[in-house]
Amino acid sequence: MRVLLILSDGMRPDSLTNIKKAQDFIKESSSCLNARTVMPSVTLPCHMSLFHSVDPDRHGILSNTYVPQVRPVRGIAEVLKAAKKTNAMFYNWEELRDLTRPDSIAHGYYYSGHVFGYEKANTALTKAAISYLNENYTDFAFLYYGWSDAAGHNHGWMSEEYLYSVEKTWDEIEKVVSSLPDDYVVIITSDHGGHGRAHGSDMEEDMLIPIMIKGKDFEKGSNFENANIIDIAPTIAKILGVEPDEDWDGKSLI
Repeated sequence: MRVLLILSDGMRPDSLTNIKKAQDFIKESSSCLNARTVMPSVTLPCHMSLFHSVDPDRHGILSNTYVPQVRPVRGIAEVLKAAKKTNAMFYNWEELRDLTRPDSIAHGYYYSGHVFGYEKANTALTKAAISYLNENYTDFAFLYYGWSDAAGHNHGWMSEEYLYSVEKTWDEIEKVVSSLPDDYVVIITSDHGGHGRAHGSDMEEDMLIPIMIKGKDFEKGSNFENANIIDIAPTIAKILGVEPDEDWDGKSLI
């Protein structure tokens, strides 16, 4: 069993309502469309909580500027590496480079959304992920798409431009998922939502995220209750048969 975690930054659950590819994936998955993220609902703190299964008051990252943890908690990449698993990461927002510690990633691919534009960067990540994951056995891979967050900040969450970016991101997601070997479990989620042209508050529009898990051992059309972004790392660990870190606060969703 292998795991691919796909995250579309700033993707609100209600942005998926009229996207057929998203709705088809939900029907084939176990899901929670009202899962919650952490406060502050900001990209780097949310990702740190996803990878390290603790709230920001424990990992200490409260903005998009990384600072070393005062009392370090191992993240999912470090836990899997210690269990002799291989990890890969594909991303187009450079601040995510600090999610993992040195030597925990076997392969990393970065293509700047700020420099090349997130639409082009999303496409580049898709091609890189398909190529690498089909040529190299990888236990856990993380694929991050940044276009939807950029569209939210530039045009407003739930604007026509934002919804277009989410739909086009799902085109990329489908390309990757359809290319994978059968033994992959695919998790699709987001880090936060948004309102107006911002996020970071405790408003429901900012705090609610989708979590969808598709794999042969997951019941189609079933729902998770009370899911949280900090539950994703323990879930990945359980799928891969690895013990979660004793410092993690999240729970496995299976």
